[in-house]
Amino acid sequence: MDRELIFMPEGERGEVKSIETHYTRMNEANPGDNIGFNVKGIPRDKIKRGDVAGYPDDIPKVAKSFTGRIFVIHHPTAIAMGYTPVLHIHTAQVAVRFDKLISKIDPRSGQIVEENPSYLRTGDAAVVRFVPLQPVALEKYTDFPQLGRFALRDMGTTIGAGVVLEVEE
Repeated sequence: MDRELIFMPEGERGEVKSIETHYTRMNEANPGDNIGFNVKGIPRDKIKRGDVAGYPDDIPKVAKSFTGRIFVIHHPTAIAMGYTPVLHIHTAQVAVRFDKLISKIDPRSGQIVEENPSYLRTGDAAVVRFVPLQPVALEKYTDFPQLGRFALRDMGTTIGAGVVLEVEE
């Protein structure tokens, strides 16, 4: 304990004072443990849903933009550049803009079918560059799967799902 943490995307820093699971105090936690922890040095209103805790020597990434591989589950029309659904990634929910449709890919083989498509429709798989409209912490799926899977929602329905391929900080 007494380990310093940083909470991203805000950059607030605090110190772990206690760790517990099911109201039982613990000395340490391991990956996959369901825990709660008490942090000293940060006002309660400065930490919010969607923040990611990390160590100052390995700060969670905050994306200026990111590239993702998506599958369009359902959209009533076509999706073009500029489309802005809500990104649901870990516990964060942030509006995200389709900045560039990089390629349309075959959902079974992963092979590129079309470079720079003008639109995407239901059933399409694609590689897309996204720009979050607010800061959001996320990671490449291959580095940290829990922080690299996402869903895209709009109009009360899930439009698509995908994984983060690259993050631009």
